[in-house]
Formats: sequence, structure tokens, C-alpha cells
Amino acid sequence: MAESIELKPGKKIYFASDFHLGAPDHERSLVRERNIVKWIESIKSDAQVLFLMGDLFDFWFEYKSVVPKGNTRLLGKLAELSDEGVELYIFPGNHDFWVMDYFTQELNAKIIHEPQEFLLNNQSFYIGHGDGLGPGDTSYKLLKKLLFANPVCQWLFRYVLPPDVGQFLGNLWARNSYKKNRKEDLTFEEIDIKEEFIYQYILEKEAKGQKHDYYVFGHRHIAIDVKVNDTARYINLGDWIRFNSYAVFDGENLELIVQN
Repeated sequence: MAESIELKPGKKIYFASDFHLGAPDHERSLVRERNIVKWIESIKSDAQVLFLMGDLFDFWFEYKSVVPKGNTRLLGKLAELSDEGVELYIFPGNHDFWVMDYFTQELNAKIIHEPQEFLLNNQSFYIGHGDGLGPGDTSYKLLKKLLFANPVCQWLFRYVLPPDVGQFLGNLWARNSYKKNRKEDLTFEEIDIKEEFIYQYILEKEAKGQKHDYYVFGHRHIAIDVKVNDTARYINLGDWIRFNSYAVFDGENLELIVQN
């Protein structure tokens, strides 16, 4: 059943994705983190809800009693938002898949691991990070099932490897993935939208009668705003590596804003 949110007068809902804090190195990540915090400060006065749509961190593994170093400014700003009554929703992505309950305890955030339907001011939104959707990407889907989402593998990673070793291996994997994917980055003008796999996933849902007004995803690092048909739109949030992009819903219209 869809979760329903009604906006208060003068309030808005914001969506952002793919900060990849930690990549490609501490210095450049810190510049990006400061930009993100400035943006959050700029929306604080009218934000009722903030959806963070995955890959906030280039690598995050949640231990029982150890918090990964870094990201201090972002976490502090999110805590400030939460304390002032802004609702936070976090969709873990393929780089921070192992977010568990830490942000619920510290930020009062709702953690959602699968795409989910929301009714926002009675408009239907289908929201998720976007990894593993649609055709193709078979190797990642298999890896996610057998390794990333495997509770035995998670237990071994948490309790067998010392945190310093686990963080080193995780960051090594994340940086290699970051370098590979940055070589493949495209702009909206350079892609064939009919070949874009999340778009194909959306077409399949619509064909099955699972219709929504808006589909909002991240993951692809491409800022996309296209009509799917006469009633549905697909928004991909881009990222904060190239686009500094986000979306805002004022209760009637959803707008994708690209700052770079």
C-alpha cells in the first residue's frame, strides 16, 4: 500500500541522489560535501520531506558499534533538518547498500531498500535508487543476490574482517567502480532513451497497468526528465559529481533542477 504524504502550505518535497562522498579522494569529496550542505541549508526553510535516493557515500558498511570516518558535515546537517521536523527518507544504493538502522536511530530517517509507491498530494510517485532494474546488468544482479544481499556474507564481513580491513577492501572496490563508471558517463543528449534500462523498466510497469504519475530514480548519473506517455514522467536525478542536480515537488508540479 502506498504511503501518503500531504504537503503543508508553503512546503515542498525534495529529491537528491548519488553524492558518492569519499570519491575520488578526500579533497575533492570535501568540496562536494560542502556544496551539498550549502544546498541543504538553502532548502531548509521550505522542505517538509527530503528523499535521499542512494549512493550518498561511495562506500558505507554499517557495523554494530563502529561508524566510518568522514561525512561529518552532511550527517550534522541532516541531523539538524531532522531536529527541525523535516522528514527524511533514505533509499540505499549499490554503493551504500549496507545502510541498516544507524540513520534511523540518529536521524529518525526511514530506510527503504526497494522501490516504493508514494502518494504525494494525491499524485502517484514510484521511487527508488534504480540499480538492478530493467534488462541487462546481469553480472551486477547476480553479485547483489549472491554477495551484497547475502546475510552470511554480511555477517562474515562484519565479524571476521577487522573494520580497517573491511573499509579498505570496500573503498578499493568502490573506487574501481567509480573510475570505471565515470568513463561511461553520458549526458541526456547522448543517450537513446528507448535503450535506457530504467526507462524500459518503467514502460514494462505501465504496460502491466501499474501506472504512476511520476517515476523518480537515481543511479544512472544522467539528469533525465522525459514523458513516458500522456500521464507519466520519468525523472532521473543525475548526480552531484557533474550536475549538482535535484528535483523539487511543490504539491502540483515536479521540477528537475540542474545547477551545473
